[in-house]
This record gives sequence, structure tokens and C-alpha cells, in this order.
Amino acid sequence: MKFSLFVHMERVNADEPQQRLYDEMLELCQIADENGMHAIWTGEHHGMDFTIAPNPFLNLVDLARRTKNVRLGTGNVVAPFWHPIRLAGEAAMADLIMQGRLDLGIARGAYTFEYDRMSPGLDAWTAGQKMRELIPAIKGLWAGDYEHNGEHWQFPKTTSAPKPSQQPFPPIWVAARDPNSHDFAVANGCNVQVTPLHMGDEEVVSLMERFNTACAAHPEIPRPKIMVLRHTYVADSEADADLGAEELNLFYNYFGAWFLNKRPISQGLIATLTPEEVAAHPFYSPAAMRKNNIVGQAPEVIARLQSYQDMGYDEFSFWIDSGMSFARKKASLLRFVQDVMPAFA
Repeated sequence: MKFSLFVHMERVNADEPQQRLYDEMLELCQIADENGMHAIWTGEHHGMDFTIAPNPFLNLVDLARRTKNVRLGTGNVVAPFWHPIRLAGEAAMADLIMQGRLDLGIARGAYTFEYDRMSPGLDAWTAGQKMRELIPAIKGLWAGDYEHNGEHWQFPKTTSAPKPSQQPFPPIWVAARDPNSHDFAVANGCNVQVTPLHMGDEEVVSLMERFNTACAAHPEIPRPKIMVLRHTYVADSEADADLGAEELNLFYNYFGAWFLNKRPISQGLIATLTPEEVAAHPFYSPAAMRKNNIVGQAPEVIARLQSYQDMGYDEFSFWIDSGMSFARKKASLLRFVQDVMPAFA
């Protein structure tokens, strides 16, 4: 099983300079590159200081000049916000600049907040249908002389300019949860990204079962790869693990508030949650975070990840966005690459 870093600029209050946050993100990425991680992933988000990433290709192209070894992946571009010709061309240009290190992750998107601003009236179903139309279209554009007459896009014969460095095209990953998404990804020869979010390892098992069912339904397709993404904190003591769980609980409370799209937002920041609101959440809690996410000292983390490897996961991505201080993120990541990853060498 390979290991990767999933990271964004993450701004939790108005006092944090954005330039400093970017520099800190770069330092985390350089730790990943210099210590044997396979890839770095960053996503696409708009108007949210919670996750700052308006165009992941910009971040990845910059990282390509600052790193030597890692693959560089979008995790993910939001399909309904892209025209197929634009995505095919920009992804191909990024791959050329990166000298063939791009992995292209694509998702339907998750936040109604973004749908309302980027594509008013868009719902999750239509976003998913756009993703299913987009992926074959960009493959056609990379092959060249491709005409498209779909439900959401129509254009005459076009060839992506440029074409990607990797031939026939960079690896494509699909963010999948429901069985239909797994089936679409496998049927189209795409790798699969999954995340159980706040849920326990029973969801990790279930997600693998959905993937295996899709693979069995398409025996003519070579088995794609599957990556699991989880919030991770490698602690230096049990007390430190408990603190990490408390910090992740606060992060998930804000994640849930952004997702619900009901709380006031000003200057890109959501209105502060009170301790009473956090304590009253129906299913987020520090105890749940400690149990379900990858939170603990190195031996505990190794055992959890070994179980994921045994399930058949090809890649584990360390989701470092957490609301924690940079110092705590960095210390956890260093413990991961120094004390956890060698067990899988």
C-alpha cells in the first residue's frame, strides 16, 4: 500500500495571513516528497476560507517545481464547474509542465454553498450526471478530433491543445460512494477514491465491497486502483491523541456547518460555533473521532493501516486538514513518515 498526503490551505480565523498559510502548506508537501510519500493531492473549492483551492492545477504546477518524487493529483476538480475542452486542455498543460506527474481526480462536488455560487440551481444529481458526461469527453478530446453532442455540452470536432505528456492520458480517479459511482468508475477504466469521513471501519469495509462488486461486474476491465482518504493524527502520547480527537471534532463540526449551508458566512469565514453547539452535535464527538478516524500513537496507526492493506486498498491518503496549528500538523506528519511508513516498506 502506498501513502499520500491530502492537503489544502486552511484558514480558520481572519487573523491568519494567507501567504503564511501557503508557505506552511508547501513545507508539509516538501516533507511528504522528501520522506517517501507516493503522491500529494489537493482539491478545488470556491469562496471558502475553510478550504482555499480555487484551481488545484496552479498549486500542483508550483509543487512540481519544488518537489522531485511525488505524483501530483487533483483531489478533486469539481466536474460541473468545468467545460470539457477547458478541463482537457488545462489538465494536459499541467501534465506537460509537471513532466508527466499528474493524476486527475474528478468529483461531482459536495457543497451546496459552491453550487449556489458557481452554477445556480445545480443539484447533486445533475452534478453527478455532468461528471459522467465529462470523463468520456475529456478522453475523447485527448485522443483528438472528437465531436460531442451530450445532454450538458455540445461542441464540434475538437482536439485538446495541448495533449498530455502521459499517454494515452494521465490516470483518472473518480470520487465514489454509492454503488452506481463505483460501477461508473470501473466501467470507464478509472481509479477510485473513497472516504468514510467520520464513520468507522465498517464503512471502510463497505466501500471496498462496493468497489469489488463493480470490478466483478466488469471482468473485461483491468482492475483499477482504489485509494482511501482519512483524517489522520499520529500522536506522541495518549493525552496527545485525545487532544487530536478534540481538534478533529471541532473540524468536523465546521465541516458539517459548511455542508448544511445554513450558517452566516462573512469574508469567507463561517460564523463561529459556540462550545454548546459543538457539544450538542448529534453524532460528532471527540470519542467518535478517536475511535473512527486514524488517531493514536504509531503502533495503533500501523495496525489500523495494516487492516486497510489487508482489505486490498492500494493507497492510503493522510488527510491533514484539521483545524490544528501548523506545528501540530507538521509533528504528526513527521511521526507518520518516520514511525509509521517504515512498517510498510
